[in-house]
Amino acid sequence: GGRATLRHGSSTCLPPARKDRDMRRLVLAAAIATGLAGTLAIGGAAPVSAQDSQLLAVGEMAPDFALPGATRYGALEDPIRLSDYRGETVVLAFFFRVRTRG
Repeated sequence: GGRATLRHGSSTCLPPARKDRDMRRLVLAAAIATGLAGTLAIGGAAPVSAQDSQLLAVGEMAPDFALPGATRYGALEDPIRLSDYRGETVVLAFFFRVRTRG
């Protein structure tokens, strides 16, 4: 009869839905790698001193730092400082540039 033979390891043996899922994973991995490489290229790796590289103990106060801030309307003029939020819960969220309009 007219049976089709599918070889193991061939992309033709994957169902279309799995091909799409695998392609999305590949694109996502490429976007992550590109985002990380772009972040390092634009910002550069800041020199780290021995004092900066020590981990904080649970419950210990984090040192103050400033970062450029952004809202859904664009970048903020002034940096955001951790000390501005003393006594409040702070959540840091990092997003890939490809997920924004900027």
